[in-house]
Parts: sequence; C-alpha cells; structure tokens
Amino acid sequence: MTDTDITIRIYGSIDQIGQAVWDACACPEGADGGRADDPFTTYRFLKTLEDSGSIGPGTGWQAQYMAAEQVGQVIAVAPLYAKSHSQGEYIFDHNWAHAYEQAGGRYYPKLQMAVPFTPVTGRRFLTLPEHENSGRAALIEGAVRLGDQNGLSSLHITFCTEDEARAGAALGLMTRTSQQFHWENDGYGDFDSFLAALSARKRKAVRKERRVAHGSGGRIVALSGNDLRDEHWDAMWRFYLDTGGRKWGTPYLTRAFFDLAAQTLANDVLMVLALDGDDQPVAGALNFIGRSALYGRYWGCVTDHPCLHFELCYYQAIEYAIAHGLSRVEAGAQGEHKLARGYLPVPTHSLHWIRDPGFADAVAQYLQAEGAAVAEDIDILTSYGPFRKPNVEDPQ
Repeated sequence: MTDTDITIRIYGSIDQIGQAVWDACACPEGADGGRADDPFTTYRFLKTLEDSGSIGPGTGWQAQYMAAEQVGQVIAVAPLYAKSHSQGEYIFDHNWAHAYEQAGGRYYPKLQMAVPFTPVTGRRFLTLPEHENSGRAALIEGAVRLGDQNGLSSLHITFCTEDEARAGAALGLMTRTSQQFHWENDGYGDFDSFLAALSARKRKAVRKERRVAHGSGGRIVALSGNDLRDEHWDAMWRFYLDTGGRKWGTPYLTRAFFDLAAQTLANDVLMVLALDGDDQPVAGALNFIGRSALYGRYWGCVTDHPCLHFELCYYQAIEYAIAHGLSRVEAGAQGEHKLARGYLPVPTHSLHWIRDPGFADAVAQYLQAEGAAVAEDIDILTSYGPFRKPNVEDPQ
C-alpha cells in the first residue's frame, strides 16, 4: 500500500525490521549511547516481549509492526498488533465491544497501536527526525487502510503524545482523554526540599509513612545494571506473579520475560527491594529509566508491612528522580491514593478509528461527554493536592 511515494509494509516480527532501523526511528536521541527518552518503544524492549512469548500466538497480541519506506529508506515505524481481546491496554473499551456485539457486530479482532501492558505516554508514530509529518500521516493512513481492507472493527492508538493526538484528530481520528498521576520535579535539591513544598499536615503524614515502612526490620536497596543479580530477578518474578494473579487472574508477562530482561534490559531498570533481617527480598518495585523520567511498572510482596508499598513505589522513586535530575515520575495507571503523596493528575491521550459509521458517531458523542468529565475531575483533584497554597501561612 502506498501514500504518494511512501510504501507501508507490515511485519510479523520486529526482527524483520532490525534493531538499527527500528531504533533510528524510535530513539534517535540514543545514537550517542545515551538513554532513550522512552525505554518501552526501543527494539530491545519490544523484542524481549516477543522473544519471551509475552506477546504472539495464544496471547491475543499478534504483531503487525508497520514500517513506512521512502526511496528505499525506512522513515517511520510503529508497534501495531491485531488484538482478540481488550486486556493489557489500560484505556478501556470493554463497554464499546459489548455494545457493538449486542447490536450484532463483531468487535474482535481489532488493531492496537501501543506498547503491550504498558500505560506510559510516548510516541506511537516513530519517525526519523525531519520526517515527523509525512511519516506520521503515512502510518495513520496505512493502519486505517489495514483495518478497513481486512474488515476489522477499529484501530486504537493508546497513550500517544498530545502532539500526536492533535495530528491524528486533524487527519480524522477520534480523540480520547484519560488521566494518570505523575510527580513533577520542581527543581528540588533533595527529598526534604520536596517535603517543604507540601502542606504541614501532608508533610507530617509522609514522614510518618516513611518511618513505618523503614521500621519493617530490614533494609531497602535500589539496584540497577550490573548490581542486579539472578536472585533479584527471581524475587521480582514472584512479586509480579502474586500481584498479577490477584489483579488480572493471569499475569501478562511470562517467566521468560524476566530471564531475558536480566540480559537485555538491566541498564533500563531500577529495582527497589525491601530486604528482611537475613537480606532476603520480601517486597519490590520494578521501574524503568528514561532520559528524563522514571516509570513505575510493577510492585509485589510476600510479606505485608504497613506503608511499604508507598515507600518502594512512590517515595523511593521520587528520591531517585531528584538525585538523577529526572523531570518526573510516572507511577502507572489509576490510583487516587497517589495524590496525597505528591503525584498530581495529568491528562493522557489516545486516538481511535471505527469502521462502522453509525457506531463511530455513537462513540464520538460518548468521548465528548467523557472528555469534559475527565477535565473537570483533573481540576477538582488538583485543587485537593498536597502542596502548600500560595499566600497561606503554613506552620512547620
């Protein structure tokens, strides 16, 4: 399929595109050996998902990686999947599927442009520098055409950037707004300077939670790169299995993902572990490190201790971000409990195409009402944030 002089090709494995070609589009900023802005769209992360069997046959995530070629050069790529369910996406369309099927339609399979199991905002139209507009337009046209020609119900581009959402809307896609809670680094010199920005009551509550967490009888360590050993990955798998089993019934990632991640992703990972008196891991949080942000992904424990979740997932992440000059911490999907710990609501964006015109109209009306409700919710939650109000006396 072509768009003027651009040809779109579909590949069933990221190997067929190759690391150099993919990463030139996905993370050109990493060409100097530095960190990628987004560790999740890198070749190594997506290939680890694929090689571990976390996606592929039997998972409901069938790779349809897209590449846009111009004069023999790949100028853009995209992580695209044919989906037979709506699990592992975090932008929920279960009600859409139910309504469409109740009306006699067939919602699955559908197309999903996303990083599997990863509710993190990032570019979905991965283009070479200076090919942003043409590459993005070609990928959108190619994905819509792929869905239309194969009789698929819909295309969903989730956790895209705000710029991509605007560009997609200009090209006829529907936009959807959701929310997450992120911590922003306001130039804090250390954790105490962050605490000083909170109201006295919230500051006292955070200090109390940290004391309780550190009173568990062991110690807390933050590990990355070569400091991560096999036993740490083994422990993180146990934690993930426990939490994933309770949240989703069947965890999304396979055991092999953790084995391969130890080889391919260790430098992208920050693992925060709570150790007991014998230095055995009893709880842990798995984060990924970007060039300017820390991304909290998974948490679990085998021993329940008050406030340990807050310490490992939120406060340790803030300390790391401050110490390493990162601009924010993204702590994953949902969770209004993050508000009291300095994480404020921010909008997230997605794009949608639905093949059936009547159903598309109904969804468009729903999205308009939903977007207004989300914006109002963000305003209200922000007003209840833990930070000191300007011109209000706050005793220490």
